Formats: sequence, C-alpha cells, structure tokens
Amino acid sequence: MVRGKQNGAARGARIGDVAREAGVSTATVSRALAHPAQVSKELRERVGAAVAKLGYTPNAAARQLRVKRSRTVLVVTRRRWSAPFFAEVLRGLDAELSAAGYAMVLANFDGDGGNRSRQLVDMMFSGTIEGAVMLSGIVVAAEGRTMLDAGLPLVSLCAAAEGTHTVLTNEAECIVEGARRLAALGHTDFLYLAGPPSNYNERVRWAALSAFFAEPRQAGLRLRRAESGDFSTDGGLLTAQAFLGLSPRPTAVIASADEIAIGFMKAVRAAGIGVPSDVSVLGFDGIEFADFCEPVLSTIRQPREALGRLGARVLIEAIEAPSLPPLSHHVLPSRLDFRASTGPAPAGAAAPRPQAAPAPKRKSARARVPAPAEGR
Repeated sequence: MVRGKQNGAARGARIGDVAREAGVSTATVSRALAHPAQVSKELRERVGAAVAKLGYTPNAAARQLRVKRSRTVLVVTRRRWSAPFFAEVLRGLDAELSAAGYAMVLANFDGDGGNRSRQLVDMMFSGTIEGAVMLSGIVVAAEGRTMLDAGLPLVSLCAAAEGTHTVLTNEAECIVEGARRLAALGHTDFLYLAGPPSNYNERVRWAALSAFFAEPRQAGLRLRRAESGDFSTDGGLLTAQAFLGLSPRPTAVIASADEIAIGFMKAVRAAGIGVPSDVSVLGFDGIEFADFCEPVLSTIRQPREALGRLGARVLIEAIEAPSLPPLSHHVLPSRLDFRASTGPAPAGAAAPRPQAAPAPKRKSARARVPAPAEGR
C-alpha cells in the first residue's frame, strides 16, 4: 500500500474516514462491511452512505487468504504485564495451534502508538497472517487502520475487546468470593493491592470488590486501596510500604496479582509482620511462584493453559469456517485455593459486625504509594 503523505499524492479514503463520516467506530464499520447481519439496518445504511460518499475500498488481503493459506497466526502480548501468568496461556495456545498445523508468530506490544503499532497492523493486511490472538486487551491501531479492519478473525484472551471473540474467566465472581471467605474468618479491615489502573482485569476486579463492600449487608467491613502501578513483585514492595504506614493496619489483603502479593509478603515479613498470624494475604492468578514462596500463597487459580487452548480452538474454527462466524463469548471458571498465607483474623482484631439498619454508603479509602518504574 502506498501512502499519499510519503509520495505527495492525496491518499485514498481509509476506514477511519468512513467511521468519522458515519459517526461510528472503526470496528462498527468493519462489521458492517464484513458481517452486515451483526449490525442494525440503520447502521448499515449510515456506513454504506459514508462508503459511497468517500469512495472507500476495503483491503482485499483478507479475502485472498481464503485462497492462499499461510496457516500462521499472530499472537500479541504485553511485555510489561505479568509474564509468569501468560507463560501457561501461551503454552496452551501453542499446543492447540501446532496440533492443527498452524504456526504462531509472537509479538510484544506496549501501547506506544508508534512504529510497533504500524508493524502489527501491516502484518494483518500483509496476506501472511490468517488471524490473531490478543493477550494485550487492546485492538492495535495505526494511521487510521486497526487490526479489525483487515477482516480477519480476532480472539481476545483474558480481556474483552470490541469486535473480537472473547475468552475470559469469572474473575469478578471469584475475587468477591475470596473477600467473603476472608470475612467468614473474622476479618473486617481489608486492603486491596491494585494493578495498573488502565488494565482491563484490574478494573474488573476493583469494580467487583467495591460493589461487594458497598452492599448494605456488608456494613462493618472496611476496604482500602494501595496503588502498586504494576503487576510485579516491585509493585508489591511498594504496597507494603503503604500497609506499614496505616493505623490500624488491615488484617486481610487481597492482591490483584500473585506477583504483587509475593512482593508484599516479603516486605512485611522482613518488617516483623506475621503472615497469616498478623495479616492474611490472598493473591490472584495461580502462577507457579505462588507454590514456592513462604508461606505458600493462597490464590485465585485461573485455568491458564485451558484459556490458551480454548482461544486457539475458537480462532481455528473462525479461520476455517466458510464465512466469518458471529462473535462468540466464553467464560471459564477459576477457583479459590486457600493455603498457608490466609487464616483467621488476629485475636481482638475482628470487631463485631453491626446488626442495625445499614449505614450510608461508604467511600473506599486509598492508601497511595509512588508509582514504580516500568517493569515487564
């Protein structure tokens, strides 16, 4: 494709131009052109009018792939976020794709919006890729085009993204159940160790916990929040600094990722705080490191390899279907695994929970710490 800005000629209309003209997203334009049954008649007409007005011509690479097969898929990951978690997801992806005769091209994406974004979008239009799996939770865009615009099947694992097949876990349900189990052990004062604020999973987990603690029947429970800024052990060390500065200190900690929980435990134990005698700690993900830290970390164990395998099967079915199928949504169950890092609230720490009329809705207090340097 020759870009007009490079050779001085006026460029042709792009999908972003059509989206602006029709007043819709590029994903909606892509669906209206490739899968008109997935959008309303009114949207189809708006997109059709914009296409006619601007003279937009969709890229033909995706259609050519149906004739000339590459049997190669693109997998896009986030370099900085929770590499131990994604290792098993990638293992499942690779096993299922290889068994079906597909090769996997792995690419990192850090949301820089620069050359890397353009390279990934260009790959989708190159004729060398038959579909893509995203572990980043982001549909990459560059120069008015997105990965969706190529018209190829896209699967988003572990995070929902508009215009893609999704394979998720019941993470909101599980983190609430973890809080409920800790409350049943007598804990009333909780601290949440947050991940990156822009991350899909962080937003889902915090929203679920906040809603649970705001319920009138949970009057007497207190939830505070410590910012780590990253899914890493370094982030856990920083949240421990916040915890040590609180008075009174929470007796139950729920981390948005095992790595944060492991860093947190290391720091508070070095400060003479017992786990779980003084504070119970619950992680999230079920990574291997959680089995080898001291004490062994209680965690919400996600089916990581199963996520990868199912994502691969969904993508293969979409690639091999006579026409692109309707978008699908799958949810796999996670499970609570309470182990040595959680126990009853310390004697005298659990105040009786009031039985009177519900108190006014509380605001969650935040324990803030400096944002760490970028990790993975």
